[in-house]
Amino acid sequence: MASERALKWGVAAGVTGLMALSVAADLLSPSPEPRRIVLCALLAVAPATLLWQCLRRLTLRTPRMEDIPATATEAQIPTDAMLALEARLEHAPIALFRIEQAAGAGVVAPLNASARRLLAPGRAIAPQDLHQLLAAQPVGQRQLVSFDTERGAERALVAVSALTLQGASQRLAALMPVESELEAEALNAWRELVQVLTHEIMNSLTPVASLSRTACGLLDEAHGKLPPDIQADLDTALDAIARRAASLVDFVGSYRSLSTVAQAQPQRVLLEELFERLSALLEPQWQGKLAFSVEPASLEVMIDPGQLEQALINLLKNASEAATQAQVRARLSRGGRLRIDVSDNGPGVPEALAAHIFTPFFSTKKQGRGIGLAMVRHLVHANGGTVRYARSVGAGARFILTF
Repeated sequence: MASERALKWGVAAGVTGLMALSVAADLLSPSPEPRRIVLCALLAVAPATLLWQCLRRLTLRTPRMEDIPATATEAQIPTDAMLALEARLEHAPIALFRIEQAAGAGVVAPLNASARRLLAPGRAIAPQDLHQLLAAQPVGQRQLVSFDTERGAERALVAVSALTLQGASQRLAALMPVESELEAEALNAWRELVQVLTHEIMNSLTPVASLSRTACGLLDEAHGKLPPDIQADLDTALDAIARRAASLVDFVGSYRSLSTVAQAQPQRVLLEELFERLSALLEPQWQGKLAFSVEPASLEVMIDPGQLEQALINLLKNASEAATQAQVRARLSRGGRLRIDVSDNGPGVPEALAAHIFTPFFSTKKQGRGIGLAMVRHLVHANGGTVRYARSVGAGARFILTF
């Protein structure tokens, strides 16, 4: 501030000096003498130089960022800050959408790369349905929504905010897929539940089975000492108790396997070789009606080979009970992730039951235990992947494993 004041005084002094010399020159004009004219010109050099220097240095001060008022328009924001903000939004892990009102309906447009990937081929089956779902969400609330993708139904958390830009009102929707996280939590809950149930049931069944066997032995020793009808009734009752106890021990033991899966030991696996081993193992059952394919043939993956084989065996075992042909196809999907499709020509899964087929204890078969598909999901998740039941274009069931 002091330097600016000094410059202003310098400008005033220069202007005053020039004005004084101009008056003196006017007074000398009736009788101009060369000496006096030269003297006035020389005297004018000093104030003119001072005036020029002060005017050159007295420039407008460049405002700092903190001096920009809060009501500044977007055009006043520095370009670098705008580019940095756009880069952050573009690479945000949450899908962002803009919702604008036009002709009485909400027009939805993606704002970043995550949103565009969600609408790209290979993800959402019906992007327009997803647009309508987002446009119908209330402002200021978080909702758990579900939408169909080529990998099956996926759940996501959506939140919508209202804002006004350049006088136009619009809404901003943030969509975060949470299917994998929810499945992981559900698996942990089921594993803990199964572990507790099997432990308590086995604690009760083990002495029952042991006592029933002991009672059968004592009854054999007392043979002939009891009336025949009582002996026959006791034999039948104890035999039934022993058989049911042994059957329940075996039944509960099979569920215990859900909570005791070994830690995955990933290693580099050539999928073509893994498929060859599966083909040799399952060929007698399928009689040439099972096909494997890998694109490209050199495709490799870091995974526990034994657990992946077991997951595929379970899927193909289910398929063999309802279909006559099956196909397993491995390829790279968008983003460089491994995708394995297992499909068959059977009747498929009824749409009303599709959401429950991976739930432990749930089965559509009369003698089913509900372990096969639950184990598939457990093994796939243990190796960092996901498994979905997808709608098949034609008839049959179709499962998609993604790693």
